[in-house]
Amino acid sequence: MNKSLVVFFLIITFPFYAQVKVKDTITRRANIGYDQKGNLVTFRPKTPPLIPIAGAPKPSYSYLWELGDGHYSKEAEPKHVYKNKGTYTARLTVTNNYDNGKPPATRPKKVVVNDIENTNYKDIASIVDQNGLSIFKNCDPIPEQEMQVVVSYENLENYVSNGKLYLFYNEKQFKNNNFDLQEVRPYAGERTVKENNIVSTDDIDNSNRYLASIETLAFAKKHIETTNETDLDSTLLAAKNSYAAVSILEIDDHNPGETRNVFYTFKTTPEMIKDTSATITMRSIYVPNRSFKNHKIKNLEMEIVTSHDPNKMGSNGSFMNYRFVRYKRVKFKTSFQNNGEGPARKIQLETDIPDMFDKSTLEIEGMYPECPICPKGEVATTSCLDVIERNTQIFFVFRNIYLPGSNQKNVKEIDSTKGFVKYSMKFNEDFHKIKTKSRTAIIFDKNEPIITNYATTRFIPGISIGAKAGYNFYSNLDNSKSYFVGATISPFKSYRYYGQAEFLNSVTSYDGATTKTQKIDQSTGTVNLKRITTSIENKNINWEIPVLFRYNISTYFGVGAGFQVNMNVSEEQTQNIKTDVYEGTSDKFLIRTEYSTVTTKNASTELKSGLLLDFTAGFARIGPSLGARYVLNFDNDFNYFQLYGIWKF
Repeated sequence: MNKSLVVFFLIITFPFYAQVKVKDTITRRANIGYDQKGNLVTFRPKTPPLIPIAGAPKPSYSYLWELGDGHYSKEAEPKHVYKNKGTYTARLTVTNNYDNGKPPATRPKKVVVNDIENTNYKDIASIVDQNGLSIFKNCDPIPEQEMQVVVSYENLENYVSNGKLYLFYNEKQFKNNNFDLQEVRPYAGERTVKENNIVSTDDIDNSNRYLASIETLAFAKKHIETTNETDLDSTLLAAKNSYAAVSILEIDDHNPGETRNVFYTFKTTPEMIKDTSATITMRSIYVPNRSFKNHKIKNLEMEIVTSHDPNKMGSNGSFMNYRFVRYKRVKFKTSFQNNGEGPARKIQLETDIPDMFDKSTLEIEGMYPECPICPKGEVATTSCLDVIERNTQIFFVFRNIYLPGSNQKNVKEIDSTKGFVKYSMKFNEDFHKIKTKSRTAIIFDKNEPIITNYATTRFIPGISIGAKAGYNFYSNLDNSKSYFVGATISPFKSYRYYGQAEFLNSVTSYDGATTKTQKIDQSTGTVNLKRITTSIENKNINWEIPVLFRYNISTYFGVGAGFQVNMNVSEEQTQNIKTDVYEGTSDKFLIRTEYSTVTTKNASTELKSGLLLDFTAGFARIGPSLGARYVLNFDNDFNYFQLYGIWKF
């Protein structure tokens, strides 16, 4: 081939290849490094550079070390003394805070201990201060990323016990599963078992499912802290009704005062809920002795996030049923972390409060740093939380506290640099079915504000069934009569825009054309004049299926427009024939009058379609109202005006 042609071909094709974007397949990795002296091992992470987010605080890593013998650490470079000789698999999970990339992937590392030189071994720390059961996660969930959950349990009995540990996940209130359980790693011989005898409330009674969900929410709120319970059957029933999946471990030979840790690796699903203000939960149930019903319960709350940002706001009001929320308390939580190089002495949270909430019903349900509420009208001289109401905001101000900074010297426990305020409110007397958004400005001492994500509340559409009846006026049909009854379906008590579908069964009668004819009849041998009058009566049974897009102007008035299909499911035509018989060929001498009727039925369906305009007055959102509608059929003879009454439930 001519070299000039080859060069020319390369020149003209280069721009097309140059525009092809090469997908970045490089995965960031963090490696485990360690120094070992006998059974004393010092671990060190080898992490890739962080990618700062413009305008965000300085990025940082947080760590969860799983040390291979049931212990864990959140320090960046933990030191650990192994009790026995053996080969241990160390794992590291790295979370990238305020970072634009994905969390670095890690691989497990084998640590071989051949010599026991250091006897300064410490057992797993007691969790007696948490009532013998705790659960935490290394980070909040992001779709399609891994996260670790650690459940710790302690035998607080005075005898060796054989128990059971449950971890329920994937709440049924969400359409899709949020998590896939990848792996369970116990270190004390716990065995995974299956149970088929946990009866769901669905199997007992499904007639009051939402009321059961309200009880479930109350149950979940109750067990934010570890609680002692005695009715194990009811606890498992409530958990099975709330969660779609469970991991169950049987525990043997659990010594008094012994604490054990179980590690769970979850992968969040691509279909998980994307609402970054939603709160999701897992529930752990610890049964110390399988022969008894006594047990402990602890819930783990998590907020959906798009990046690992410790400063965030969440709400449990993402999927509320408008029928039942008037007296419900909606919970909010604002979390924060001091990323400074020194402690914070004052932290101010300036939180937006949507109009639909009643600020006078505010209740503080938890906080960290833990401190009392500041006295009103006094200057705070000790640690306290000051709650200040503004027109559209509430300020939560931690005064005279000490919250370490994550970059502060000698601060090793990253959780000690984090805090939160959890609070709840009721709705106002008159609130509408609308979505709300609120966020918080977090101010550490005199630094610039950090603005959180939006916390949203929204209502599920719900279903409103309506009964409808009325009368149709056909202006182009003679002597028409048309009555109908039917049902409607729409979202429950929508605020402004919503869709509505209807099914109506109408009975319509009208007169057709009247014809008159005459003829000379000689069939009987005499000459007679016959005048024949034929009148037609039509009677139809009609199904109407309107689909509307409606708008509530206010609580009492609404308008709508849409499309309608009519189907004649039955047609009946009656011909009434009157025959006047005259003598001769003139109408001077009436001999007699004859009557006859011919009825025909047509079972074939006939479709008509058209557009409609609608107006209602009364209780537009729920309850009774009157309406008027004009239907413009594409078959002009069947345009009609409709008056009706409707009651939505």
